[in-house]
Amino acid sequence: MNTPAEHLTGTGPAKDPARTGSAGRLLSLGRAEWTLLTRNKSALSTSLALPVAMAFAMKGAAGHVGPARSGLSPDTLLLPAALGYVLLFAVYSTLTGAYVARREELVLKRLRTGEPADREILAGTALPFVVLGLVQCAVLVVLGDVVLHAGLPRAPLSLVAGVLLGTVLVVTLAAACSSLAGSTEAAQLVVLPLMLLSMAGSGIVAPLEAFPERVATVLELLPLSPVMALIRAGWTGGADAGQTLSHLAVVAVWIALALVAVRRWFRWEPRR
Repeated sequence: MNTPAEHLTGTGPAKDPARTGSAGRLLSLGRAEWTLLTRNKSALSTSLALPVAMAFAMKGAAGHVGPARSGLSPDTLLLPAALGYVLLFAVYSTLTGAYVARREELVLKRLRTGEPADREILAGTALPFVVLGLVQCAVLVVLGDVVLHAGLPRAPLSLVAGVLLGTVLVVTLAAACSSLAGSTEAAQLVVLPLMLLSMAGSGIVAPLEAFPERVATVLELLPLSPVMALIRAGWTGGADAGQTLSHLAVVAVWIALALVAVRRWFRWEPRR
């Protein structure tokens, strides 16, 4: 039986490459990465427990923001924040560490000598983190209605768009930022600037309506700000067509910039 490392590096018995399509390769890489993730208790606990813990830790602060300024109750402030924490901790932070670890272990280099294309290697590595994040978001939305009685989203398309675009964004940012880390330990520091900036100024801890207008105008341009605006609009139903298009445009620009960074600077071999 192949070990996870054999699955990833192709050193173990393999199926006939001629019979393996792109979807099969993605699933094979995703299954191997999922096995490694479940064996990494630290990464798994970060992905599962930390987003919910962070969201409930700010529940008291949410009550001080005030429905009058935000247009949301404390519970409906809490739910978008929980989804934002999922994107940051369950996907962005842990995936950045995974990219760095696979690079330093020469896994990425070995995979490039095989059949998978570069985009398949990156997508296959990200697959379990993406699935885990999306499942967590779905569970949190349901629990918000059942446990917190916050109600289901009034504009579900906006919520879905925010979560999906946010997932694509943090995956591309994870790949781009992994090039800055020389070790798995350094990866934990590399992710901090974006995480802290997003929590403070992208509407996760407090909606942008709570900031002075001039400050909010600048903060709207941060990578996760339009994502959080779309997610929050899912509960308020308050974003008009112009605002929605503006949010989508900002997200698209950041995804494009991250993709350019990945193409130019992503490292496939260990940094020496």
